[in-house]
Amino acid sequence: MGVFNHEAFADHEQVVFCNDEKTGLKAIIAVHSTALGPAAGGCRMWAYSDDDLALCDALRLSKGMSYKNAMAGLNLGGGKAVIIGDAKTDKSEDLFRAYGRFVDSLGGKYITAEDVGISVSDMEVVSQETSHVAGLNSGLAASGDPSPFTAHGTFNGIRAAVKYRLGKNDVRGLKVAVQGLGHVGWHLCKELHNAGASLLVADINDEVVQHAVQEFGATAVPCDQILYSDADVVAPCALGAVLNEKSIPLLKASVVAGAANNQLAQASDGDLLRSQNVLYAPDYVINAGGIINVAAEIEGNYDRKWVDSKVAAIYDVLIDIFERADKENGSTSDIADLVAQEKINSAAKIGVKGKQDQIVA
Repeated sequence: MGVFNHEAFADHEQVVFCNDEKTGLKAIIAVHSTALGPAAGGCRMWAYSDDDLALCDALRLSKGMSYKNAMAGLNLGGGKAVIIGDAKTDKSEDLFRAYGRFVDSLGGKYITAEDVGISVSDMEVVSQETSHVAGLNSGLAASGDPSPFTAHGTFNGIRAAVKYRLGKNDVRGLKVAVQGLGHVGWHLCKELHNAGASLLVADINDEVVQHAVQEFGATAVPCDQILYSDADVVAPCALGAVLNEKSIPLLKASVVAGAANNQLAQASDGDLLRSQNVLYAPDYVINAGGIINVAAEIEGNYDRKWVDSKVAAIYDVLIDIFERADKENGSTSDIADLVAQEKINSAAKIGVKGKQDQIVA
């Protein structure tokens, strides 16, 4: 399939195909929009079965980052990168340095960071070739792994959804089914457990599942059943497209609120969730904590109080979306898309990057 007529192209500004024969690097960098500022978004390493799947993932994730950064009130555009390969076997210092050189060739139009399959130490290697990288342990404004911030923002979003749908001020006594126990999923489980929630968990790594059972008193659930658990909240924290025409009718939870990107297989699935009376917290709104933290690094003068206040605001942003969706009889995902695109369009029309706070009230 071609790039310009790809179903996920969505008027991307730039798509870069990176190939380095010496290191075996095959990557795609997608820049969706720089209307609000330089495109920022993580780099994912995954063993895609074919190149089109990798391209589709990069394009969808990149657009999602534009919307995520807009909704979080950041002076950043949206971009994303994917490296085609097995994160367990294909990593090397030379490969990440080659990736860093491709990022650097964009001259700051795209700022990279961690995502699925990529660690802080990997980004440290990338930083040897480019300054356009965040999520580091070293450097003047470095703050390390952004995963705890993503998890905390997701926790705040779950609280908002529980308040709106269930009328509860906290998660104490509620059952939350967490799909995926990576960096973000684990930190989220920890927060939920400490707040008194009962956990059901699933992950392809049985060792980490057993750890959660011991650490949090969680109940282990098979990966193919976790979404359909008898729970109050389902929190997808693995890969995307898990909410679709087949899975949604089987949901028992009244709230879906998790940290995974691109949870909806297609846009119409937001309407399907609404028709099933399931309250959906749009993924790029609820999981913005990590990029908020990265944005503070990019500013060059890391301010933890600013980060904490922005992550806390995810609660209120979601409440506004829920209320507007009900008022306009629309899906929460459509409302979030509409608001995010309005912010991007306003910035593009005025032509001033990095001025979102002045552009959008």
